[in-house]
Amino acid sequence: MDNLTSAAGEKDSCTYHEEFKQILLPVVYSAVFVLGLPLNATVIAQIWLSRKALTRTTIYMLNLAAADLLYVCSLPLLIYNYSQKDYWPFGDFTCRFVRFQFYTNLHGSILFLTCISVQRYLGICHPLSTWHKKRGKGFTWMVCGLVWFLVAAQCLPTFLFASTGIQRNRTVCYDLSTPESSGSYFPYGITLTVTGFLIPFVSILGCYCCMTKILCQKDEMIGLAVRKKKDKAIRMIIIVVLVFAISFFPFHLTKTMYLIVRAMPGVPCLTRQAFAITYKCTRPFASMNSVLDPILFYFTQRKGREDVHAGPGDGVTPRSCWTRRRGTRRRRAGCCRPAGPPAPQMGSRGTG
Repeated sequence: MDNLTSAAGEKDSCTYHEEFKQILLPVVYSAVFVLGLPLNATVIAQIWLSRKALTRTTIYMLNLAAADLLYVCSLPLLIYNYSQKDYWPFGDFTCRFVRFQFYTNLHGSILFLTCISVQRYLGICHPLSTWHKKRGKGFTWMVCGLVWFLVAAQCLPTFLFASTGIQRNRTVCYDLSTPESSGSYFPYGITLTVTGFLIPFVSILGCYCCMTKILCQKDEMIGLAVRKKKDKAIRMIIIVVLVFAISFFPFHLTKTMYLIVRAMPGVPCLTRQAFAITYKCTRPFASMNSVLDPILFYFTQRKGREDVHAGPGDGVTPRSCWTRRRGTRRRRAGCCRPAGPPAPQMGSRGTG
């Protein structure tokens, strides 16, 4: 039996031939499940074991890993669904919940990545500012709670639009909405893309552009070790942006195009099918963030790296080079200076 999806929301019925889903989606989802489950569980366990030394970044990473783990646990149902030619035997509520969980993980990951990026931006571009340093872990947990609330509020309509239906005497689970609800889903789908992806993505790019500008400043007074850390930070920024763009951008672009074509009257069936196939081919790659996010955790660990902060007059200076005395910051003598002959000491006695 062919794997078919019917778009009956218009006056003319359009049937999509989507046999490719029987291979692509089960293979990709299986790989994400096999890799994402132990990776995210390890991240959560590692953060929990070192919970006494939690930083604001690791709190965001903990919530990010929790969202990914919850999503990964739902993948076996989708693997079975697509391997059985879209047959869904798990009921209407489970269908709605799995779709809701997918988009909650997707947009939760985007917002937590935005929080991490803003945190890095403040630390590198505004290292001497105190207003964001005074807000401790409690404030970070409040931000995480606000992110979960916003994500749940954004994705709640997904739980309402997604539903089961009957096609060729088989129960299926619709991803976005039933064909009859495609018109009413369109404004919500576009709004979710703008608020849940476009705005955070532009914010991340803005933060990283400012960070790169600071990190790329030439300063002859910094040592070789600090210069290597700057280069590593720049490489990490590039990797994060590329991973973000590869995992999220194609999915949201093709989804938006598909929603527009699906909502337009009079579009030929073959055109709608082409956009539907393009969108559903990028959908599994959005799930790959559940594997890529744990890798980001190991880049942002405190161990194995040294936070860099801009110091007055010397570009970027490690935190260990600074001491606090009576509310002022002073650089330790001889710290992070280029190799060379020692400076003569003023006022010292001669030896004869």
